[in-house]
Amino acid sequence: MGKITHKITDLFKRASKADIVKVFSLTSVSTLVKMLTGFVSVKVVASIIGPAGVALVGQLNNFATIAMSLSSGGINNGITKYISEFKNDEGKVRTYLSTALRITVICSLCVGVAMIVLNRLLSRLILQTEEYWYVFLIFGFTILLYALNLMLLSVVNGFKEFKKYVKINIANSVVGLCFTLVFVLTLGLPGALVSAVTYQSVMLFITMWMVRKSSWAAWSNFNERLNRLASKQYFKYTLMTLTTAATVPISQLLLRSYVISEISPIEAGWWEAMNRLSNMYLMVITTSFTVYYMPRLSELSDKYELRREIFKAYKLIVPILIVGFALIYLFRHLIIKILFSPEFLPMENLFIWQLIGDFFKICSWLLAYIMIAKAMTKKFVATELSFTMIYIALGFVFIKWNGVVGIVQAYLLNYILYMSYMLFAFKNILRK
Repeated sequence: MGKITHKITDLFKRASKADIVKVFSLTSVSTLVKMLTGFVSVKVVASIIGPAGVALVGQLNNFATIAMSLSSGGINNGITKYISEFKNDEGKVRTYLSTALRITVICSLCVGVAMIVLNRLLSRLILQTEEYWYVFLIFGFTILLYALNLMLLSVVNGFKEFKKYVKINIANSVVGLCFTLVFVLTLGLPGALVSAVTYQSVMLFITMWMVRKSSWAAWSNFNERLNRLASKQYFKYTLMTLTTAATVPISQLLLRSYVISEISPIEAGWWEAMNRLSNMYLMVITTSFTVYYMPRLSELSDKYELRREIFKAYKLIVPILIVGFALIYLFRHLIIKILFSPEFLPMENLFIWQLIGDFFKICSWLLAYIMIAKAMTKKFVATELSFTMIYIALGFVFIKWNGVVGIVQAYLLNYILYMSYMLFAFKNILRK
């Protein structure tokens, strides 16, 4: 017994010294704030607008994810990678920052104008009514601000200013909560829709204030012409980011629309609530992926070092997932009552499938991030498109068999297949 205790203690001591744990601890502060503000926001929104309203907000959020990725040109992972790689070369930093700004502005203006012109059509297609045309009009006018904020956050991450990154994210969470509460409490469902597409834009001014003293924040670092080589390198990340940004929301839009039309908006709301809860608890892991894991994989070229970093991540994250998911499942009834309302209690049936699916999702992402870090564009795009189509197909089939529970069953099966493919695709790295 003493030997086992000593081994466990030794394991914790070694783990606490690892860089990934240090970053994980730092980002967990902002993640905790984001989760708490997210819990309050979900509780208020769910109580006021109900499952059907939550389903509608989910439709808008999926569209917003696509629009926001298009507005940034899909280059934000590329900004983090190349700034991290060349942060000691002032000339290259200036080139990549200037090119990033120009790409962001051009893409944002194009997307914004399209939304302003097509506001009624988009409202009908996304929200199944023209009643909310003004939401897309407002979104069109403010999306540039959102894209610029996202660009600045990617630069902060690239320079590894972790403390500043955490502070900005905490401010983002608090502002987002205040924005949502004010709009939802005063305007109900329309307020929830407007706040979903505008609060991020307000954050630009807070981010600019918080980075104003950074050495790279001078306008001289952003005023060069668009560089052709830098644009070409960014374009690799554009393809990967836009593929992810399109496939996930589109698959959810299609499946949710099918549930709304064939079963009921209320059951679609249960599934959307499950998705929101899943996104909140997975932030603990995915935030560390963005801040530490992806930049770390980008700078490693030796296969042995890459393998060691991957296994180090598995040793840390897998036990956290098992313990965390077990607790969430055991207290699922209480979680629903605290976060949502009695109308959402039937979503208990979704938990087991969603949690196991999320486990395989995170485990597969630890390998999938190699494709992003190493700019394996063709493999990444092909993989994302293939497994999204598999998920949609499985979703339609399982919905017919088992109703809304079928969606999360299809989700689980899809990520088991995805994990199997990742193990096969990177077997050369995983082998000793």
